Amino acid sequence: MTTPKPNEMPIAEFSPGNTPSQNEELRLEALAEYELLDTTAEEELDELTELASQVCGVPISLISLLSKDRQWFKSKLGLTISETPRSVSFCHHAIQGNGLFEVEDATTDHRFKDNALVTGNPNIKFYAGVPLVTPQGHALGSLCVIDTQPRILTQEQRLALEVLARQVMLHFELRRIRLEREREKGQLALVQQQLAQLQKVMNSQNPPLN
Repeated sequence: MTTPKPNEMPIAEFSPGNTPSQNEELRLEALAEYELLDTTAEEELDELTELASQVCGVPISLISLLSKDRQWFKSKLGLTISETPRSVSFCHHAIQGNGLFEVEDATTDHRFKDNALVTGNPNIKFYAGVPLVTPQGHALGSLCVIDTQPRILTQEQRLALEVLARQVMLHFELRRIRLEREREKGQLALVQQQLAQLQKVMNSQNPPLN
């Protein structure tokens, strides 16, 4: 029986509603709506990043968000930098598909062998990333694992990484909903304050009759 190549191995599929779209303008608008870029670290996400590293047995794992000209790390393990130019990002390739994107050895892959992240620090050889896809089908970035040695994930590790990516996206979605509700609550409080002030003015202009 012939063993499939790494990128040909069967993987858990995203539902049709979560297939990444190819409209970059809409994708960037969706990223802005989630208000994630340049925000502080969150413990829940850092725990998922650490778990991804442990499950896959690699020293580096990232939650990477891809903006117009950079990739920024919402959560990171094994790296000190917080962002890189988009032009050298593996994440750019990962969000083009609807499942796990895996590179066994970047030094022998024509797409990456001259990449600055491969020829220099952090000396990437292995990469595997799963797109973080909104319910509307926009890939905000990826959950990825990286090694300085070539490797191939097992089928169980691939499936686990996809489960963790869905948990990251669920956290993003709940965070977005919470922020929307906080804004609505603030707007309601402002309207109530304005109504109270208006009522006060009206009462001062029309004193009650004795």
